[in-house]
Amino acid sequence: MPPLPLCPAPPAPPVPGELVHKTNPAEVLLTGWRRTAPDAFAVTARWPDDHPFYEVRHGRHDPLILSETIRQIFPLLSHAAYDVPFGHHLLWEHYRFTLQADALDVVLLPAAVDLHVTCLEAVRRNGRTTALTLLIRAFRGDTQLATAHTRFAIQPPPVYRRLRSRFADAHMWPAPRLGLPVPPARVARTHSNDVVLSPAHTPHRHQLRIDPEHPILFDHPVDHAPGMLLLEAARQAAHHLYHPEPTLLVAMDCQFHRYVELHAPCWIDTRELPPDAYGRPRATVTFHQNHTPHFTATLTHQRVGSPGARWHV
Repeated sequence: MPPLPLCPAPPAPPVPGELVHKTNPAEVLLTGWRRTAPDAFAVTARWPDDHPFYEVRHGRHDPLILSETIRQIFPLLSHAAYDVPFGHHLLWEHYRFTLQADALDVVLLPAAVDLHVTCLEAVRRNGRTTALTLLIRAFRGDTQLATAHTRFAIQPPPVYRRLRSRFADAHMWPAPRLGLPVPPARVARTHSNDVVLSPAHTPHRHQLRIDPEHPILFDHPVDHAPGMLLLEAARQAAHHLYHPEPTLLVAMDCQFHRYVELHAPCWIDTRELPPDAYGRPRATVTFHQNHTPHFTATLTHQRVGSPGARWHV
């Protein structure tokens, strides 16, 4: 009797949504974790090939699905490995990544993503964890996908409410006026509902378009603009700068200076920088509220389909 064909193992179930601060179970990307050393971890994730927001383009996964995967690691390790109680607030301070664009291929590489996480610093005060600095190396199969470095602070509810003052109760404020979107094609988007920029009357300037009803960017109630919204807005501003040339985001270096409030205009200024050592276009974006920088990022893109292009980590 011939041997029975082997069936592929079913995909691992996602981790509980509360561990990654997601309300919709379909948005949970992480599938498991284990500690490999006192401050080192192996985390697994699975990327869908038909995500409604992080769309596949040019045969590759959206680069920012990597950032959402890493963002989900913050609460997972905070709660599961560093004893941070639920209800504490995780506040991004800085984040940078560099990825290998070929490793985003949807067809040739597995959907599973392996992330090797090292906690470089765990700050503790009065017996509780108050900040974590993480180094992440991501792989798809044997192919290195990306490296990332990030730091975030952790605040208990009384401290957070004291710092946020009147902004802590966002539900008491009127809903922000939703501005008109720029044309989706100008920012490498398919649907206008996913455009997070509104036109301004100054060249290379946009207004942040905040839609609290967006099912992905506002998966749960928040009192300020989520970090992933800021990353998406920065990416769209760079695409607008390079339009109509198709490009792919391959590196980002972000600083979160202040909260971006939901109920005040936020202006985004984009400036082209000299290309990097590999000739890849770069841009810097600055988010202002009340004439004060709240978020800055430097982005590196790769021209899609450029002959002889190589992708570097």
